[in-house]
Amino acid sequence: MAGTPASIEVLTALRSGEAGSLDSLVPVLYQELRLIAHRHLARRRGDEASDALATTSLVNEVYLKLVDQTKAEWRDRAHFLAVAAVAMRHILINRARARVAQKRGGVDATVTLDEEAIAANRTPEALLDLNEALDQLGELDPRLARVVECRFFGGLSEEEIAEALGITVRTVQRDWTKARMLLRRALTE
Repeated sequence: MAGTPASIEVLTALRSGEAGSLDSLVPVLYQELRLIAHRHLARRRGDEASDALATTSLVNEVYLKLVDQTKAEWRDRAHFLAVAAVAMRHILINRARARVAQKRGGVDATVTLDEEAIAANRTPEALLDLNEALDQLGELDPRLARVVECRFFGGLSEEEIAEALGITVRTVQRDWTKARMLLRRALTE
């Protein structure tokens, strides 16, 4: 999926360095970012409808992180969303660290990348454990870590991940399977 004509036009302007082009891109993709943030927050809470204010807050924080990406080379919609997924990961991890710091002494929880189990596991400690395991995975194989970031934190489809990373859909599927296995192993040690 190469993106809508409007998003492609704005990405081209962004690549050429036109002033305000990032400001034009975000409204074009804002609704997609909201859906990604909404899905992620709903999974973390186990709610069907996550708080609209929390979703808006997360999207706004992602925007602020992306504004700092003035020298980024946005290739296409999928690439932009992949970078947004990384930004979302960092924001969610920072929020989880803040919650853990507030509670001090929470119980460690098991983390998995199974969608049903993610919704059931709402502890910030679990998200921090996943982040640490994902960092270790990134040292072993950066592409595997990027696939997990795009899929888990960004909610991108296999096709979008393949486009963003310049690999085939089949490679994304293999990487996702391998990454889940390695992360499970790291999280159970």
